[in-house]
Amino acid sequence: MAGRLEGKVALISGGATAHKGNVLGIGGAAAWAFAREGAKVVLGDLDDVRGEEAAAQIRESGAEAAFVHLNATLEPNWEKAVAFTLKTFGKLNVVVNCAGTTAIGGVEQTTEKAWDSQLDVHAKGVFLGTKHAIPAMRKSGGGSVVNISSIDGIIGNAHAVAYSTGKGASRIFTKAAAIQYAKENIRVNSVHPGYTDTPLARSAIAELEKDGIPDPRIPRVPLGRLAKAEEIANGILFLASDESSYVTGAELVIDGGMTAQ
Repeated sequence: MAGRLEGKVALISGGATAHKGNVLGIGGAAAWAFAREGAKVVLGDLDDVRGEEAAAQIRESGAEAAFVHLNATLEPNWEKAVAFTLKTFGKLNVVVNCAGTTAIGGVEQTTEKAWDSQLDVHAKGVFLGTKHAIPAMRKSGGGSVVNISSIDGIIGNAHAVAYSTGKGASRIFTKAAAIQYAKENIRVNSVHPGYTDTPLARSAIAELEKDGIPDPRIPRVPLGRLAKAEEIANGILFLASDESSYVTGAELVIDGGMTAQ
């Protein structure tokens, strides 16, 4: 039977977190889900070593995958990544904007450098990834852009003000882009994970604990546990596939019930 993404080509930023042997990130888990469902996958990331190894692991599983160096905050990098994808696999149908960092701090504790960095990655990076995917998708007759935001883009996080702001910006950008490109059969949606066990989340919690702040997450989640990256990837897979053909400008919240409270 054909997979849910059979014949499609996907470019995923933050893709080096597909490296098995480490905790999978959301972009990495999405890469494996896409490959399993028949997509050809390009992993984009700053981490060239793990990115190349992750692409090799996916190829060893029998799927088609490649790696391209990608700093999501730099427009020339996106131009090269899209060109690489087209040269390697001939088209582009899906982009997942999943590159991410974090910065711990409230308003007065957040430096200008940290603020700029978070807006660069989570707002500018999503904008650039979408901007440079659109022309290639147009040539393919349509496509799907999936922007990985956060529940912190919907509700506030007093411990990560700059991060929350960047994720909120990506949420609204998604809606604006969805309206603009709907008539071209290019869908743009955002995914809002709750507390998920990823390398990025582990580093953020370690920073909190260094400041004497205990891990606040699990007691706040009605389902009583962290999400696995693979559970978030299942939602990304739905939005990337033709199963979501009437979904655009939407927010898919996957948070164990946290924001329902």
